[in-house]
Parts: sequence; structure tokens; C-alpha cells
Amino acid sequence: MSDEKKKLRSVAGVIRSKNAGPYEITFDIIFDSYPLFESVVRGGSLTEETVARLYKVPREKVVGIYHYSPAKAVKITMERPRPSGSLGETDVYGAQQHAPLLDLEVELG
Repeated sequence: MSDEKKKLRSVAGVIRSKNAGPYEITFDIIFDSYPLFESVVRGGSLTEETVARLYKVPREKVVGIYHYSPAKAVKITMERPRPSGSLGETDVYGAQQHAPLLDLEVELG
């Protein structure tokens, strides 16, 4: 692995979050080029453990991380802290939950 690290926001063209049903939220990380996508995937920084630490949830709450090469994208799905629209829930659409990913330092491989 390389020693080069970059903030995810500097290598990804799109970082967003949205509902994946009432009980899950999904994060899309889309890269502008295949070399950047492949470099981040090879670097191995986007793991269930990393996401759990960023969002301060148990590892079991991270449903999965999926690499989809045709779209140069990584999709992360995790359980929502509260169901969408329930009492005390603050982001019914899940559209503002991606912020912790922006400053994540990822290793380029």
C-alpha cells in the first residue's frame, strides 16, 4: 500500500447520503475517474470498522460496503439511528448525513 493519504472530498466527485427505506441510510461515493476509484478501493480505508468509528455506532450497524466498478462508485449502507420520520429523528430524507465522510483520510493504493 502507498503512504499517500488524501481527504475523501478531494478525490471523490460526489459524496452524498439518502434514505434506503425507513430503517437504513445509504452513502454514495462516486469518483470522476477509474484510476481514482481503483486507487481508493485498493487503499482499503473504506471499511465497516472505519464507518462505524466515524458515525459512532457499533460495527454491526454497518450493513455493508459495496464497490460498483461500472459507476466508479462505492455504496455504504447502515442502519439509521432512528426510523425515518419517527419522534426525535432530525433528517427525514437522510440527505445531510454524509458530512463525516468528507474529511475522512483515505489511503491511495
